[in-house]
Amino acid sequence: MSPRDKLQMAYELAFHPGRLHAVWNAWERGQGSETALLREAVDWALTLHQRLPEAPGVSGRALHRLAGYQAISRLYRLPTMLRRLRQKLGDVGPIPEEVPAWMVRDIGLPVFGRGTNSRATRQHDLPT
Repeated sequence: MSPRDKLQMAYELAFHPGRLHAVWNAWERGQGSETALLREAVDWALTLHQRLPEAPGVSGRALHRLAGYQAISRLYRLPTMLRRLRQKLGDVGPIPEEVPAWMVRDIGLPVFGRGTNSRATRQHDLPT
């Protein structure tokens, strides 16, 4: 898996409840990816929930999108779910206090919830 694919997977695990649920269920059934790869992706996903970086090399648009993702994910208690999954996988090492600047990317997520034709979905979409 390429680093870009791993980062995409981390964003989806961190901010897309359906993806986290599917991966967790697949892992419990023994159908998921290897544990080491999943552990790394969960660590990255949990890192994405940490304090936003102050680094000057970060895109403002990407930083704004990540902040929006963090805020919305709190409604679904995703940080708590990720910590619990990390414990089940056998958490290893500390999580950084701040999101590393290299992880702040303008990454879009799959559509979650209602279809794109509904009025409610259009009102809550993050800028692209």
